Amino acid sequence: MAGKKRAKKQEPLEFRNTQLTDALQTQDMAAVAFALRHGPTVVPLMRPGDRDNPLDVGEVWTYRDPKTGDVALLLFSDAAHKPATLPPGVALQSPAWLRAFLGAHENEITTVFFDIAGPHPMQASPSDLIAVLDA
Repeated sequence: MAGKKRAKKQEPLEFRNTQLTDALQTQDMAAVAFALRHGPTVVPLMRPGDRDNPLDVGEVWTYRDPKTGDVALLLFSDAAHKPATLPPGVALQSPAWLRAFLGAHENEITTVFFDIAGPHPMQASPSDLIAVLDA
C-alpha cells in the first residue's frame, strides 16, 4: 500500500545573524568581522526584489543627511532591530553581496551603522568593512 507523501513544512526564513548579534553585544571587532565574513546581513529595502528574478535584489535603502549630504548605510543583525520608521522591506544578503555593494558605492557611502537603534549599535567606515570582508 502506497502512502501519501506529506509536504515538508518549510520553516519561515529567519532574517537574522545571531553571530553578528552576539559580536555587536560584546563590541568585539574581530567577532564582528568573522560574523560578516561567514553569515548574512539584514539590509533595509526601498523596493523589494522581484521573486521571479533571482538577480533582482531590490533597491537598498540608505540615509542621506539633509544638512551635509553624507550617505549612511544601515545594516542589521536581526530584522527585529530595524526601526519601524524605516521602509518595511528587508533582504538577507550574503557576505559576497555586501562586499560587492560596498565596493560599488564606497565613494558615496560615508559610514555604515549596525543596529543603529540598538540594542548594541556599532559604526564603521566602508573601507574598514571592505578590508574585513577581504581578509
